[in-house]
Amino acid sequence: MLSLNGKIVAITGASGGIGAATARLLAQRGAAVVLAARRGERIDAIAQDIREEGGRAATCVVDVTKAEDVRRLVSITVERYGRIDVLVNNAGIAPISPLADLDTEGWSAMIDVNLRGMLNGVAAALPVFREQGKGHLVSIVSVAGLSVSPSMAVYAATKNAVRTVHEGLRTESTDGVVRTTAISPGYIRTDLADSMADPALRHRTRENMDAMGIPPEAVARAVAFAVEQPDDVEIGEINVRPTVQA
Repeated sequence: MLSLNGKIVAITGASGGIGAATARLLAQRGAAVVLAARRGERIDAIAQDIREEGGRAATCVVDVTKAEDVRRLVSITVERYGRIDVLVNNAGIAPISPLADLDTEGWSAMIDVNLRGMLNGVAAALPVFREQGKGHLVSIVSVAGLSVSPSMAVYAATKNAVRTVHEGLRTESTDGVVRTTAISPGYIRTDLADSMADPALRHRTRENMDAMGIPPEAVARAVAFAVEQPDDVEIGEINVRPTVQA
């Protein structure tokens, strides 16, 4: 049977939602996890829960928009556990709005967190993966990039950019050293709507999440499936959405 025993996994955006669910599930299945997020007290509490349940977990306060923070995450993971097998780029925000609102600050924030944050992960992990002789980059993308809805243009653009970077890295990594997986969730019950400044959009998003959203554990299981594959198998992309979502 496939197993996560012995895997060393660092996860950004692990203070809640998909990141926290992924950390808990991977730890339950035998991986050692390093939780990273800006909210140190929150990741510390989750890591403590994991340890109390018999798992292995550490934490690192990280702002993914800062390259040095993500490098520190990789370094701490290697120092504590001897290597890093997987980096899960999960941190993301969605201050969506119609383009006509000209929310240039929101646009910049999405570019910085969703795209630059992922690129900072690539820059931090890739040299270590190559030095080790193997490694796996997993990024949480979005089905929003597959079919662009009103108010989602810039958010979808950042997620599509991440998808493109993943495909580029895949084509550059056919020597078998680095694997890549892009996982695109649909409506998942998380606090992503909290980053939306527009009250109407925030309310509508929360209504949709309440009406059709599936738990973040559904995405965590997809991460586990991709990560537990043997080294000669790469799961390139997975879409995880509610069965009732159009």
